[in-house]
Amino acid sequence: MKVVLSTLNAKYIHTSLALRCLKAHAQPEFDVTLAEYTIKDPAMNVVTDLFRMQPDVVGFSCYIWNIEETIKIIKMMKKINPSLIILLGGPEVTYDTREWMEQIPEVDHIVIGEGEETFKQFLQELMEEKNFKNVSGIAYRENGSIIINPQRNKINLAELPSPFRFEEDIPHLSKRVTYIETSRGCPFSCQFCLSSIEVGVRYFDREKVKDDIRYLMKNGAKTIKFVDRTFNISRSYAMEMFQFLIDEHLPGTVFQFEITADIMRPEVIQFLNDNAPKGLFRFEIGVQSTNDATNDLVMRRQNFSKLTRTVTMVKEGGKIDQHLDLIAGLPEEDYTSFRKTFNDVFEMRPEEMQLGFLKMLRGTGLRLRAADHDYVYMDHSPYEILKNNVLPFEDIVKIKQVEDVLEKYWNDHRMDATIEYLIKDVFDTPFDFFQAFGTYWDEQGWVRIGHQLEDLFKRLFTFLSSHYREQAAIAEGFMKFDYLSSQKHKPRKPWWDDMLSKTERSKLYQTILSNPGILGEEFEKKAFAEKDLYKHTVLDKVPFQLDTYLKTGELIMGESIVLVHYDPITLITTPYAVTEQVLEDKVS
Repeated sequence: MKVVLSTLNAKYIHTSLALRCLKAHAQPEFDVTLAEYTIKDPAMNVVTDLFRMQPDVVGFSCYIWNIEETIKIIKMMKKINPSLIILLGGPEVTYDTREWMEQIPEVDHIVIGEGEETFKQFLQELMEEKNFKNVSGIAYRENGSIIINPQRNKINLAELPSPFRFEEDIPHLSKRVTYIETSRGCPFSCQFCLSSIEVGVRYFDREKVKDDIRYLMKNGAKTIKFVDRTFNISRSYAMEMFQFLIDEHLPGTVFQFEITADIMRPEVIQFLNDNAPKGLFRFEIGVQSTNDATNDLVMRRQNFSKLTRTVTMVKEGGKIDQHLDLIAGLPEEDYTSFRKTFNDVFEMRPEEMQLGFLKMLRGTGLRLRAADHDYVYMDHSPYEILKNNVLPFEDIVKIKQVEDVLEKYWNDHRMDATIEYLIKDVFDTPFDFFQAFGTYWDEQGWVRIGHQLEDLFKRLFTFLSSHYREQAAIAEGFMKFDYLSSQKHKPRKPWWDDMLSKTERSKLYQTILSNPGILGEEFEKKAFAEKDLYKHTVLDKVPFQLDTYLKTGELIMGESIVLVHYDPITLITTPYAVTEQVLEDKVS
């Protein structure tokens, strides 16, 4: 019997931990073939590839991001081979199972909930009596009826085999994200999250987990992401794992965790700040909302002051990048309240800030009680909300405009100095900037066309020139600085119009060559030859004292000359600045 397990990942770099857990548990009795694709792969290509494997059984792991495309593939495969046995599993079909069986008659079986033991018993029954009433946690068809067996008791995680010891995975470890779990379940009850349904937290064997991580690193894994819902729920366990990873990590490896920030104690953060190598760890923190009434309605306990303390301590430590999540559309969070949530979180300046929209996931308490808040949401996955009693669709559209430019202009950190100037000196709050610019972006039709890096600078300047003319020149100065200092190589043609004539630029270079100390001691030590100065630097002008701003953060008007050096060997970019008045004094 040929058994194939498949899924459509969101991206090529992703891998399916679920498939590997099923395959490992089915061995040695059953030899299962894995076949992973992406949601971007044409359905016909996937069907053709799976058909060539000549399977007797095909199982698909289903999630909100892939269910629609998976259904297309299932229907095609069943038409080609009506005798093919099709099995589904995963969080998307674990809930409303009868509805799925009725909606997709091509599906023969659905695994409900935790799948390792159910999948193995299913295969055993398939090989022997085909008496599926003996298999807990499975749905099947019998004489035209749909039978749904109750879920089985939770499996002992300490006894599960490793899902990482497959030879065929080794060539891909360095190119893809490796997902690993050290626990299952969540201690919290957030009503918008599937993890709230499973009561309690269970752990895998610690030493087995450590051996798996050693194996993965030895075989080239570079990005290892822990999928534990709250990695730090046990402080002693988290500390033990942090210490292990610090002690035994291999250079170039990055570990990502989902943590609950308000329960993380300061001494743990201090330990990481003191001992973790920079870039080894990355934290994902779900803030979702800072509205206490909203959090109460979704049974989410959160101490925002303690969360802020954690995020701030981690940021000041400079060792760990943080990714903070927000959800628009939670109960009783209207546009004004969400604006406050956004500003509360942006105040911490996280390295990444993701603005998502509430998805009414099957099985969650919020979906079951959707009528309480007049939720209207998509009938199909990802079940994103369209409106509720306090957030009309028009406001959702506006927040989506914010999301679009937030991703382009903050999370990629192309214009940090520019953004800081705009949100401090031009707009009342960060949200107001992203909203105004996001609305303008949408109105210009830029949502529907691509962009290069230079386009992002040009479009922001166009917006500012149209609506904030007085501040546009200062903003352009910051944008020049951001653009020049973020390049690794000397740009061929900057996006702005040249403010210096060839004669002026030559005169400035000669002044700097004659008086290198005016750009500081570090610049003077480099002792540039004239040829290298012209070849590896860019010289331009900004309308404020950039050197003062870089040292103190204070904005003082008065033109400055900016010189940016691009080291061709180290690829290190170094900006220098001096006021035009100082230059004139030297010349005179």
